[in-house]
Amino acid sequence: MAAATAALLATLVTPAGAQPAPPASAEPSTASVSESRPVHSYADAIRESVWVDTGLDGDGDGRADRVAVDIVRPREPAAAGRKIPVIMDASPYYACCGRGNESQKKTYDADGNPVQFPLFYDNYFVPRGYAFVAVDLAGTNRSDGCDDVGGRSDVRSAKAVVDWLNGRARGYTTPTGTERAGATGWSTGNVGMIGKSWDGTIANGVAATGVEGLKTIVPIGAISSWYDYFHAQGAPLYNANPSWLSDYVSSPAARARCGAVQDRITAATPYSGDWTSAWSERDHVRDAAKVKASVFVVHGQQDLNVRANQFGKWWDALAANGVERKIWLSQTGHVDPFDFRRADWVRTLHRWFDHHLLGYENGIDREPVADIERAPDRWTTDRQWPPRGTEDTTLRPAPGAAPGAGTLGRTPAAPGSTATFTDDPGLGELDWAARVDSATPEKAGFVTRPLSRDLRISGSSKVTVTATPTTATAHLSAVLVDLGPDTIRDYAAAGEGITTLADRTCWGASTPGDSACFKETRARTTDVGYTVVSRGWADLGTWADPRKERPLTPGRAYTLTLDLAATDHVVPAGHRLALIVGGTDKDLIDPPSTTPTLTLDLSRTRAKLPLVGGAAAFTRATTGPSPALPSPAARPSLTGSGPVPPAAVTGPRLPAPGAAR
Repeated sequence: MAAATAALLATLVTPAGAQPAPPASAEPSTASVSESRPVHSYADAIRESVWVDTGLDGDGDGRADRVAVDIVRPREPAAAGRKIPVIMDASPYYACCGRGNESQKKTYDADGNPVQFPLFYDNYFVPRGYAFVAVDLAGTNRSDGCDDVGGRSDVRSAKAVVDWLNGRARGYTTPTGTERAGATGWSTGNVGMIGKSWDGTIANGVAATGVEGLKTIVPIGAISSWYDYFHAQGAPLYNANPSWLSDYVSSPAARARCGAVQDRITAATPYSGDWTSAWSERDHVRDAAKVKASVFVVHGQQDLNVRANQFGKWWDALAANGVERKIWLSQTGHVDPFDFRRADWVRTLHRWFDHHLLGYENGIDREPVADIERAPDRWTTDRQWPPRGTEDTTLRPAPGAAPGAGTLGRTPAAPGSTATFTDDPGLGELDWAARVDSATPEKAGFVTRPLSRDLRISGSSKVTVTATPTTATAHLSAVLVDLGPDTIRDYAAAGEGITTLADRTCWGASTPGDSACFKETRARTTDVGYTVVSRGWADLGTWADPRKERPLTPGRAYTLTLDLAATDHVVPAGHRLALIVGGTDKDLIDPPSTTPTLTLDLSRTRAKLPLVGGAAAFTRATTGPSPALPSPAARPSLTGSGPVPPAAVTGPRLPAPGAAR
């Protein structure tokens, strides 16, 4: 990304939403001859099912589990003896819940042969000479075994299929029979894994095994560490135990046989948030050094289901190990790029797979690494991410004119300066932001002066606090807020930033049982007076060890560092940047067992932000005259606490994890 905001704004590309919608039979294309073309018949493609031996006996029935693998591949290469690469989506959702914006499920004919493959991957890529493989994770749909929510069985379910495609694992024509099925006669062994949410998480996990043959992965809104999905430094998020998710996705037969597995998951992942070996098994970041595949990350910066810290830690770990990477960051919540930037997405994904699976020199590896959505349907690009010139910069809170409504700058607070707040589980980040300039009892807010220049945050931030609690338990939240009017994608509304339309466009070939035509979408926007751009949470009891909670001694000061989610956000000139520290962030973390009052030692509290241009950029942005901004009309708060700007003040009460697929 550009080091200066002026350059940033100059590189805005034409948004996909501003282009004429393609007709129902249109597909994106490029002028390059180095691309695969739709020359094969989708109607005549080979559709088959294979059951691959995982080598595990997760359900304890005395025989190795077999996972169901549904395959669609062009007939012409097979007839000519030519081998083809594979695009694979391994998922627990093919029967229970469906995939994509229209919740498509797999369907089969009377003989059990696959008819519909969800999403557009098969329709678009099979005519272009790819096979598409849809894998049911163990314990789901037509697979044996038990789903273990990101553990060994989940990852092995998909890794075994990569091995089978490369001739290293056994496949069978039936779930229990002995007739072997092989793939080496038609598969090159080159595999690209893709998927959103849990599916993308499996791609991360398989890549972290270093399996040979996996050439690239495209994780969309994916998890890199399951601990961070259920906890934040000891603070529980949602239902902080994954066993219910196993039951949620399991087939009826698996539910009947997998109770013991779910009990083991419950015992191994305590609500306390203490780190156990079960979390290590489900932590792919620690194995980033094993990744050989290239990685194309896509994530919504306002995704409060699979939060943005998931891609941030993964990206940094991959960078440290020299993995080839590309990234798209949108303003949406938990949304697939097919539904927020469709034409550009299909075009880019096509070129990505052509390069990494077919070996085409189409130049995508030399293009900007990062695409960032700056406003609804307005994107910028950067040669690397975070951009050159990004430096961690320490900002300091200090007392202001009123208690709890302080300042944020480079100068440390005087020794003895404090701010005090009392945890209120009924309020959250949007309530705090709406009243950041008021001395309200539930938070401590610290704000810069209006900026004279744009200020860009790019990467992961940290907030270190020294806090004295009045009780033996306490949770902390820290959020960064852009204070100023804007129009953003309405990530807190249904659709999480998109509206689904009735019109359809088609992206590939269709059959009577598998249409390539999908409902169009448009950006759903809202006018706001402030935007939360990054957030993080922690249990103060993890002050000594982030992996283990300890009881607190009331009246004793503790120092703790909170990790905030990765972001890329430009705070415009005229706006202000705020740091808010509070207790329970309503709807996003669970409250502690007590109601503590916490006193912050401001001289020992600081925020470390990755600023493009570093400390010098902050100094320039906080000196000199700032432009005047229009004042947005206020409206009554839904919590009955006075007027607030027209933001999504209700707070995003999102579906339980896994339910928003």
